[in-house]
Amino acid sequence: MYKIRIILDTKEDVLRTILVKNSINLEHLHFIIAKSFGFEGQEMASFYRTDYEWNQGEEIPLFNMAEAGESISMQTCILNETLPNENNKLIYVYDFLKMWTFYVDVVEISEDKRTDLPQTILEVGSIPSKAPEKEFIADKLGNDFDDQDDLDDEFGDYDDFDYNDF
Repeated sequence: MYKIRIILDTKEDVLRTILVKNSINLEHLHFIIAKSFGFEGQEMASFYRTDYEWNQGEEIPLFNMAEAGESISMQTCILNETLPNENNKLIYVYDFLKMWTFYVDVVEISEDKRTDLPQTILEVGSIPSKAPEKEFIADKLGNDFDDQDDLDDEFGDYDDFDYNDF
């Protein structure tokens, strides 16, 4: 049995802790997470592998997108193989138009066998009516073209050049 904490990426604290069987696939986990946050699970979604600092890695899409059918998908990824250890993490993105982003963290793995799974054991906060806006900020780059002298070369200032002469 897995105890998994799912945290919504928003300013307010919104999280769920769920218990699931270790043998489910990620497609089943997708539906469990969506339902625990009040979604129907009908939108496109993906999991992303991540390291311990939440750096996004390989995508695990809801459906196999490869032409030959050899790519991974949520259906082919089993929970205990994808997240074999406690503190393993995934990023989960639900509804690509709204970009609901969740952090999925394995809190505990046990050998307990329960028949009442899946089960939400902790709910904190309510999901906002609108998805938080994602802001992608690049590092500010220096503007190397601010200095007019950089535009001058052996032919002189380009501002003095009369293009109509040619």
